[in-house]
Amino acid sequence: MPLKSVIFLLVLLAAFTVFAITARNIIRTLKLGKPENRFDHWDKRVSNVLRIAIGQSKILREPVAGAVHVGIFWGFLVLLAAVGESIGEGISAGFSLSFLGPAYNMVALGGDLMGMAVLLSVIAALFRRHVSGPARVRNIDPASQRDATYILSAIGLIMISMFALNGARIALGEAGAYVPYWRPVSMAAAGLFSNGEGTRIAFEASWWIHIVLVLGFLNFLPYSKHFHVLTSIPNVYFSNKGVHLEGDGVLKTVDLEDENAEKFGVTDIRDLTWKQLFDSYTCTECGRCTAVCPANLTGKLLSPKKIIVDTRARLTEMAPLALAGETGAPAMQKQLLHDFISPAELWSCTTCRACVQECPVMIEHVDQIVDMRRAMVLTEGEFPDELQVLYKNLENNFAPWQFSPDDRARWADGLGVPQLSELGSAEGIDYLFWVGCSGSFDARYKKVSVAFARILQRAGLRFAILGTEEKCNGDAARRTGNEYLAQTLMRENIETLNAYKVTRIVTACPHCLHSLKNEFPQFGGNYEVVHHSELINELVQQGVITPLELNETTVTFHDSCYLGRYNDIIDQPREAIMDVPGLEMVEMPRSRDRGLCCGAGGGRMFMEETEGKRVNIERTEEAIATGADTIASACPFCMTMLTDGVKDLGKTDSVVVKDIAELVYDSLRK
Repeated sequence: MPLKSVIFLLVLLAAFTVFAITARNIIRTLKLGKPENRFDHWDKRVSNVLRIAIGQSKILREPVAGAVHVGIFWGFLVLLAAVGESIGEGISAGFSLSFLGPAYNMVALGGDLMGMAVLLSVIAALFRRHVSGPARVRNIDPASQRDATYILSAIGLIMISMFALNGARIALGEAGAYVPYWRPVSMAAAGLFSNGEGTRIAFEASWWIHIVLVLGFLNFLPYSKHFHVLTSIPNVYFSNKGVHLEGDGVLKTVDLEDENAEKFGVTDIRDLTWKQLFDSYTCTECGRCTAVCPANLTGKLLSPKKIIVDTRARLTEMAPLALAGETGAPAMQKQLLHDFISPAELWSCTTCRACVQECPVMIEHVDQIVDMRRAMVLTEGEFPDELQVLYKNLENNFAPWQFSPDDRARWADGLGVPQLSELGSAEGIDYLFWVGCSGSFDARYKKVSVAFARILQRAGLRFAILGTEEKCNGDAARRTGNEYLAQTLMRENIETLNAYKVTRIVTACPHCLHSLKNEFPQFGGNYEVVHHSELINELVQQGVITPLELNETTVTFHDSCYLGRYNDIIDQPREAIMDVPGLEMVEMPRSRDRGLCCGAGGGRMFMEETEGKRVNIERTEEAIATGADTIASACPFCMTMLTDGVKDLGKTDSVVVKDIAELVYDSLRK
């Protein structure tokens, strides 16, 4: 065996050995987390990989940055063949993939073209990172910036060395199966060389530089923030997007009856699942999550990126000590919550899931934030004072406010709306109208309940309400960390619904929709649940009701996070609006699945906003800037926040906020 092959095999063995040891340590570290099944529904998970990881669908939501990243990513996939060929040549001189026959021409052409695409993308990425890019990629931690620069430079050198070795080979007349004319970039590089001993040395040097860079790159990645090069595809595979029938954004349940549990929620690394730890390894620090976070945009402490980066920092600090059994080390006395992540950051979250929506590697920030809230509420008993009032009202009145449960059906006085207690069963009705707390008690939103009930009556649908037997769905309690109270409310509601044999529910509240449809099944409540915008649109499309023309009105629609991002109900509310003649739609810059949160989700509806700019003001300003005279919403929380925003901005004389049910009902009354 030639000396070159012997040396190469030793280098290859050393590189793979080091990588195997690193991989083993990482797997051991992940096992510090709690077990979690992420291996079910392999077909849906593979679909996510093809669409999100390979297809780069999320990356391409930003055209410029997306094109740069796609050039690097797809280029690397194609160039794996070239790397494999170089490794094969190190083992056996003259090795090539020419046995592929005519297909090899395409491999050669693809390798050259994609290699140039990668090189150009690296140059563009470096320019964007250091000169012209957004603040989230330029104004970052110096260490992270150096890391990115090293990685991009290494990728660029790998491409340059590949072109150099191929060009030298062609110049030496030893292309053979390499088919020079199928390698246009390498042919151009060959012009830099002559057929002489110097070119032979250049070829050997380029080959060694190329292969050492590739192997070094492989072993450097696990210690870099660019570890996502290796972990992003698995992380997308293990994500739960579109995987389970209960939908996206469903929180994990907590076994509150576990007598062996020393605490509930997450305070440190061992409380997280292995997937959440894997998320921290996969974070690219691209900042897309923070760039769309409504709390961060309005001057709050919360940065979803920081939550994940801090988790990785704590994992890096703690894991070696934990694996070595050094429980007495000073670092082991710290914890993720408080020492790395502050309560102020966690309480700023609106659980809008914009961070999850934009993350190109499918990190699930919101789940971890809520898990840490659970620890503060259930284990530490520390939470904002306003939540004490919320919890007390939910416990005593089954609603977030101090209204008597006996008044829950007062909004329907005189409407002839039956209660299930009067009917005895839901078997003879089309829908149970789940009114929700706002629809029952909020003075403004009670008008929406009336409008929607009138629409149902006009359509001839048989429906009823629970009335005084309805209780809060538990959303606010659950997302602020009070899992005990949330489960209590959910189980009590499920007992009532099942006793009446309810199967179909319609609600005007997206928070109720998400809980009833996606989270009640965790506790035995399985129902067909639709949002009122879906049903209204369906009734119009089927000709059951026919809206008449209203005075010409310009409407902009605000997407509720729990309607759009959580449940993918985006077109139906718009169609319901456009079903009304005379209404003209105009979109806000941030709309549909990129809509900006109103600021009320995640229990923020019931907490004071004292830091930075109020989120609802930011959103209302954007709505008013469209020039629309009506802001349409499809959520009671959103209506409250937008109405307050219009008042605070002094625009009540020129802008009104209406629910889509009101717009449709107004047209039916003409």
